[in-house]
Amino acid sequence: MLEQRKPSAFDLASYLQDKKELVEIALDGSLPIVRPEKIYEAMRYSLLAGGKRLRPILCLATCELLGGTEEMSMPTACALEMIHTMSLIHDDLPAMDNDDYRRGKLTNHKVFGEDIAILAGDGLLAYAFEFVATQTQNVAPQNIIEVIARLGRTVGAAGLVGGQVLDLESEGKTDITAETLTFIHTHKTGALLETSVVSGAILAGAGSEEVQKLSQYAQNIGLAFQIIDDILDITATQEELGKTAGKDLAAQKATYPSLWGIEESRNQAQQLIDSAIDKLADYGEKAAPLRAIAQYIVNRKH
Repeated sequence: MLEQRKPSAFDLASYLQDKKELVEIALDGSLPIVRPEKIYEAMRYSLLAGGKRLRPILCLATCELLGGTEEMSMPTACALEMIHTMSLIHDDLPAMDNDDYRRGKLTNHKVFGEDIAILAGDGLLAYAFEFVATQTQNVAPQNIIEVIARLGRTVGAAGLVGGQVLDLESEGKTDITAETLTFIHTHKTGALLETSVVSGAILAGAGSEEVQKLSQYAQNIGLAFQIIDDILDITATQEELGKTAGKDLAAQKATYPSLWGIEESRNQAQQLIDSAIDKLADYGEKAAPLRAIAQYIVNRKH
């Protein structure tokens, strides 16, 4: 009698690598260099500088979970990375976090100057919306409009911009509460991660209940992502991070470890991940990629 083999565990490393390669190809083809060449070179410099590509992968994975296809979601996946890249270019500027390195390379303003870096971020942000509107195929028009509206809200004063403002205002203050810190990061970091998941669901035609369930998953992994980021800023090296380590401490920023300590911060992150995974219970093995990504977020080293 043949021995019955257990199903193999989900191979997250291969999944992430395969999806990342697809995203890289799509990003490279999304932004050709035309006149004026300098601005397109600056935009491509940061857009193609590497990174985990987690946001586009979450969009692709969620769309496929609900029966959609890679072709339906790839334009939005690329747009999410364009918006994320814009936020990094602007975040690194001297007027903001003033950093010299990002993804192991010199930051955009160090290579092209502050003026071009600002414009490169602006260019990527504008192009992201154009790309979704003109490149998305086989998706109901009302769903494309809903995705575009969510992208706008995510990046504006109700999302990323609002979180960044409160983050800047909180520097050097000693009375920042966990509630305020969570508000900052739910908007500055978590909002784009949530929209990555929710956009994939909308493109696949998900209903409101399904969108709400997946939103809760995404909110939890988004906050856990930031808690781990705060820990890594203390514990990881510049080589591991690809950016300057210890920046939060030097800027006197409130972080989760400064409020709770490193061990309790890790505990809180794991609780968020456990709760996120619980939201996927109804999807069975189809949700293996999203479950594995959640665990990856809390266990990552960079």
